[in-house]
Amino acid sequence: MRIILFLLTNLAVMVVAGIILSLLGVNSYMTSNGLNFTSLLIFCGVFGFTGSIISLLLSKFMAKRGTGAVIIKQPSNHKEAWLIDTVAELSREAGIKMPEVAIFPSHDANAFATGWNKNDALVAVSSGMMDRFPPDEIKAVVGHEIGHVANGDMITLSLIQGVVNTFVMFFARIAAYAVDQFLRKDDEEGSVGWGYYIATFIFEILFGILASMIVMWFSRFREFRADEAGARLAGKGAMIAALARLQQEHEASHMPDSMMAFGINRGKAPTLGELFSSHPPINKRIQALQAL
Repeated sequence: MRIILFLLTNLAVMVVAGIILSLLGVNSYMTSNGLNFTSLLIFCGVFGFTGSIISLLLSKFMAKRGTGAVIIKQPSNHKEAWLIDTVAELSREAGIKMPEVAIFPSHDANAFATGWNKNDALVAVSSGMMDRFPPDEIKAVVGHEIGHVANGDMITLSLIQGVVNTFVMFFARIAAYAVDQFLRKDDEEGSVGWGYYIATFIFEILFGILASMIVMWFSRFREFRADEAGARLAGKGAMIAALARLQQEHEASHMPDSMMAFGINRGKAPTLGELFSSHPPINKRIQALQAL
């Protein structure tokens, strides 16, 4: 879920920035001789990393608002008290500051962690997982999420997304400029026309879809690392058992494929193929843990 919310926030920031720049006519990378590639790359780098950094800083706020997560400030029952103690214990073992702990309303077994740095994070578990999973398996899932935080996955993701944003904007503008020049009449002079802006928007979408494969690859790679962290913090047997239970619930679920992209319970490749999946298949994750 942290990946989905991060990408949506990043996309929103980039779209808004693109629209504003177009309306203001900010084309400092354009000269009378065409495109200045150095200026264009700097321009794209500044705005590409700005979108990624803003998304990172907003990640915890967006997660709370997007999931309806309720922060546990004072435990109201033994389950909440146990969850607080468990997160505190695993955080100490992982060498990070105690994150905020929350439960979000969802029947589906799910959990996520997010935050702009490992000492200012949020760990949230769904009410469905709290109700149905045994404590040792919940602890393993929480250990998995603590692993994401301790490994700095959100920060690394933001850096990768910043690079992806930069080159998507860069190549989209080069392609749009070529299209605009092709459509331009011989007697037309001056700055680019509206065709350039329309083409830029279209190419940014197309290149963004292709570039998302890089982000998804990173996400899948880090899931294996987080599983290792969960196994180290809570026990390999508990981590494998938690994944197996998640797979069983996934196979019994009638939830639409579009909703299965959220959280830890990713069990199979989405309809667009495994290249666009944020999580590897659970059976592969179990096999990787068994091989440790």
